[in-house]
Amino acid sequence: MKLTKKKRLGAAIATGVVFAAVATTAIAQATPSAAVSEQDQLQALYRAAKAEGGKVTVYMGGDAPGQWDSLASAFTQQFPGMKIHLVTDLSKYHDARIDNQLATHHVVADAAILQTAQDFDRWKKDGDLLKYKPVGWDKVFTNAKDKDGYYTGVFYGAFSYIVNTKQLPARASDFKGTDLLKPEYKNKLILTYPNDDDAVLFGYKQIVDKYGWRYLAKLVQQNPKLIRGVPGSSAGVAGGDYLASIAVGGDARPNGAQVFSSTERFNSWAQRGAIFKQAPHKAGAKFFLSWLNAKATQQNAIATWTWSVRKDVAPPAGLQALSSYKNTDPAAFAKFMSNRAAVERFRSQVELYFGQVQGTDPGDPDGTLGRTPGAF
Repeated sequence: MKLTKKKRLGAAIATGVVFAAVATTAIAQATPSAAVSEQDQLQALYRAAKAEGGKVTVYMGGDAPGQWDSLASAFTQQFPGMKIHLVTDLSKYHDARIDNQLATHHVVADAAILQTAQDFDRWKKDGDLLKYKPVGWDKVFTNAKDKDGYYTGVFYGAFSYIVNTKQLPARASDFKGTDLLKPEYKNKLILTYPNDDDAVLFGYKQIVDKYGWRYLAKLVQQNPKLIRGVPGSSAGVAGGDYLASIAVGGDARPNGAQVFSSTERFNSWAQRGAIFKQAPHKAGAKFFLSWLNAKATQQNAIATWTWSVRKDVAPPAGLQALSSYKNTDPAAFAKFMSNRAAVERFRSQVELYFGQVQGTDPGDPDGTLGRTPGAF
């Protein structure tokens, strides 16, 4: 199945990341007293942001143009007069842009929400981040925030198997990676290049740790379809053209489902967000990150498709609290990412099995973003 630009974009919107068309009225609705207090704080931040000029540019990790547009729309609809440039691209390209902007003293990104966890620790150490605890910070799980307040998670991501529901055992959690080596999966696997995405790569690291490198050799013999970007993998299973994918996430309905194996580890992590000390719109950045972490937004725009980073927001229907899954550790991915030499050694070995990444950047297929996208 060849995924067109239009289909990739549709898949991205359907895949978890902006899963719910965010309902502005639902986000703004009256809630218990603690949430009302948060709304009062947001109104004060709103006034400060408008006094600054009412602008904010956010670089957000993602796999398709427009992937986060409904989130930006909800923000501006709820708060008239605010203008946001929410620029989506692969995190590994956004962090390079940010590093170059810092080096050239021409910072365009006010804030970043990225998968590259190691960058936030480096930027904090180098003094590039603004210390800021957004609204509701005390309600955020400890493993989802910097203890000193330089970055805060905005949601938990989770990558695991996506499988055609007809292929699943009676208990979906009994599914194992070795099942994918069965004859029926020959020519029916669609995989995101693990050497292109570190969150996917870590999922393969956990598989290799369990089954060894021989597993990857056998997997390649199944002749999988290799693509760039996570949404395309979930879309391939959702559409029924493929039976499974590995170490990805997203909505695979109507034909597939995301599976958390009870016998294998899966990758979960807090997607970190932070403000840059050189940000031209600091008030706008504080306002947006606080809005995103506020209880109402976490309930209506985050917990509809994945786990909220807040202790007082229930998980999505059908999922347990993330802490109840004993075969995942939200801190493990950040630890993996922090050792760049080890990451690159593992990536280079994986590339021996899957080959070099082929295809355009799924987040910027036309190559138009450049070094400073989102400038006002």
